[in-house]
Amino acid sequence: MTKSSAPWVDGLTFGQTLAKTCARHGERDAVVFPGLSLHWSYEEFAARVDEAARALAALRVVKGDHVGIWATNVPEWILAQFATAAIGAVLVNVNPAYRKHELAYILRQADISVLLVTDSHKGSDFQAMVAEVIPELDTDHYSKPLASVSYPKLRHVICVKDVPSTARGIRPWSAFLAEARRVEPRALDAMRAAVGPGDPVNIQYTSGTTGDPKGATLSHRNLLMNAFYVGERQRITEADRLCIPVPFYHCFGCVMGTLMCAVYGAAMVVPAESFDPGATLEAVARERCTALYGVPTMFSAQVHHPDFAKYDLSSLRTGIMAGSPCPIELMKRVTRDMHLPEMTIAYGQTESSPVITQSHTSDPVEWRVGTVGSVLPGLDVRLVDPESLADVPDGAQGELWVRGHSVMIGYYNKPEATAAAIDPEAWLHTGDLATRTPEGQYKITGRIKDMIIRGGENIYPREIEEFLLTHPKIREAQVVGLPDPKFIEQVSAWIVPTEPGTLTAAEVKEFCKGRIAHYKIPHYIEIVAEFPLTVTGKVQKFRLRDIGIDKYGLQAAAAAETA
Repeated sequence: MTKSSAPWVDGLTFGQTLAKTCARHGERDAVVFPGLSLHWSYEEFAARVDEAARALAALRVVKGDHVGIWATNVPEWILAQFATAAIGAVLVNVNPAYRKHELAYILRQADISVLLVTDSHKGSDFQAMVAEVIPELDTDHYSKPLASVSYPKLRHVICVKDVPSTARGIRPWSAFLAEARRVEPRALDAMRAAVGPGDPVNIQYTSGTTGDPKGATLSHRNLLMNAFYVGERQRITEADRLCIPVPFYHCFGCVMGTLMCAVYGAAMVVPAESFDPGATLEAVARERCTALYGVPTMFSAQVHHPDFAKYDLSSLRTGIMAGSPCPIELMKRVTRDMHLPEMTIAYGQTESSPVITQSHTSDPVEWRVGTVGSVLPGLDVRLVDPESLADVPDGAQGELWVRGHSVMIGYYNKPEATAAAIDPEAWLHTGDLATRTPEGQYKITGRIKDMIIRGGENIYPREIEEFLLTHPKIREAQVVGLPDPKFIEQVSAWIVPTEPGTLTAAEVKEFCKGRIAHYKIPHYIEIVAEFPLTVTGKVQKFRLRDIGIDKYGLQAAAAAETA
């Protein structure tokens, strides 16, 4: 365990943390959306959070209720994050890339009572999709609680933008905020006082290797401690201005990003609703950002942007690159050409709030591209032989286990999955294979399961396989990750049709569009007669991967994975 003095957020809730930050840095910028000409100080932000919290209370949202949010990076997302926490409700993050199939599952599985939804983005009409999933929205007016047959816990649907709703049952944002007048500030104070640091505050969905997505339930303490230490590794202060182009629905955006800023009194600068390299560069230059987040593909898109040279990025100092390994040439360009000499690398997973290891700003560049840094303070980490369960020495590969303040409460309504992930001694078994250097630096070397990481998104093959099997012409499906020079991995699907010659790859892709997230749609599709099997009848996925590498000429990308 890394020794460190207890951070000041230990024992606090989101609401108490924001109140202390306001007292110290109330006049400083809290939320900045350059494209919207929006600048909120911490005092104004806190007042808007209180208004949204009172509006939720007016709709009879109480401690323990689940409020879903299906939206892109908009100001109201951050308000919802802190407003739900203020009254003890639990914010359920829904990936904007999800479509009707996944939304319907989460509405049921997470017991969502209020759903916040955006209007439209990049051709996707979110309100229309919600209305298809919840047909009662077309007939019931939002002035009364919803009565849904399929989702009996769901009472209200609210648009996070003040635009005309496409369904009678979707309440516009201004109409939602108007409800705040029905709740006195002292009533909100009483609700806030009833919230404790160990209470759940957030559910984030991560796909399961054995089927449907699982909701990792995280507490105030889980997330505040992680936010504190992530900021400490970057040497963040109230003078910093963090550019956040990563999505809020992910821990990268809403824990390492917005919450970390609230802990330190730093400014949250949000370039656009979703990642745009030009908008990100513009935001950094205009707002004189000192820190920047992203996965390697985001940084690559920025340094290769045709107008890159025209932006003054000299204010930058630090940030986090995470999600997948960073090629050394990219790190050199980021540290030199983007003026980010103190860029850090972080590793973790949703179940650990999320960061487990992170590099220091002073670590050599070789460490920052060859490892994922050292363990955060307050956490214990073991590397364990998957077969013998014995600890392995430095340099040897083992499964990474973690214990401490970052480990989730558990998977919502999935006790068996929770017990499989967290053992009786409170160790979270990550499923990731790693080695440790004598200096205490960790390197992720593989995955026990066959999870695919595409451009920083974790994709679990079983979920896609089960979806593909809903197609009437598909008898069997196997999903395997193939190496890719840009995204690290791409999804490949190997399909045995119910009848030979009746199914094409184009039909499969069309079937996936609009039903599962775009990044889960197989890039490569092979229609085959059978799968390679072991003598006991198990599919040999490694052979499918080898066949795919040979067929698509991916040998160079495969070699880069092990370099």
